[in-house]
Amino acid sequence: MLPASLCAKIMVFWRITRTIEVVLNERAVAKQKQIKLCFFALHSTFTIFVPKFIRTLMAIMDLVYNTQKEKLILPEYGRNVQQMVDYCVTIPDREERTRCAYTIIQIMGNLFPQIRDSEDYKHKLWDHLAIMSDFKLDIDFPYEVVKRESLASKPQKVEYKLDHIKYRHYGKIIELMIDEACKYPDGPEKDALVSLIANHMKKLIFSINKDGVEDEKILKDLYHYSKGKINLDPATYKLREFKEAPAATQASTGKKKKKK
Repeated sequence: MLPASLCAKIMVFWRITRTIEVVLNERAVAKQKQIKLCFFALHSTFTIFVPKFIRTLMAIMDLVYNTQKEKLILPEYGRNVQQMVDYCVTIPDREERTRCAYTIIQIMGNLFPQIRDSEDYKHKLWDHLAIMSDFKLDIDFPYEVVKRESLASKPQKVEYKLDHIKYRHYGKIIELMIDEACKYPDGPEKDALVSLIANHMKKLIFSINKDGVEDEKILKDLYHYSKGKINLDPATYKLREFKEAPAATQASTGKKKKKK
């Protein structure tokens, strides 16, 4: 029979040993779980993400941009409609090719419904179809479509008569008015017309020079324009004074400032 004190020591030693064994087992299980998680992560990476990355990279390398493709004849209809037209040209049967052309016309009309308000919108669509096919579409068009020659033709030159203007800041009309004023006989009617012309010349100068306009300069230009036929003395002949219009204010515009 062992003494009680020795039995107590043995029990304490057994409990300590058992606790150490349990802790070691738990650590071993946790380490096994970590190993399994690491293996699962590596497996997922190499079986899912790496092939997906490779496929994405190959897709990027195989991309074909619109700048690398054939230039569209009418870009507003897009490449899909252009491919439909190209396919329609290659159809051997004439009736089937015609039906395909009518279908394409409906699609083109749906893309731009706003042009349906115009009277000849159908005619325009058939013209566009002929142009997009490079005039190779062999069907019975319901309208007389545009010809290739008319697209390459240049517009007629617009004749524009360039007259010499002595003082460009006055313009050509002032020259013509002065010529007409010189033809008037002396009298109140001619004096009124000359006054209107001179004041208008001063107003034109004032529009480009706000610092000030001298009457002597205006009357001198009027003398040269009329070739000496209109000679006004700056000392006795005074023109109107022009002032710059004030900037629009809140009171003049009638708009109220919004409260913040």
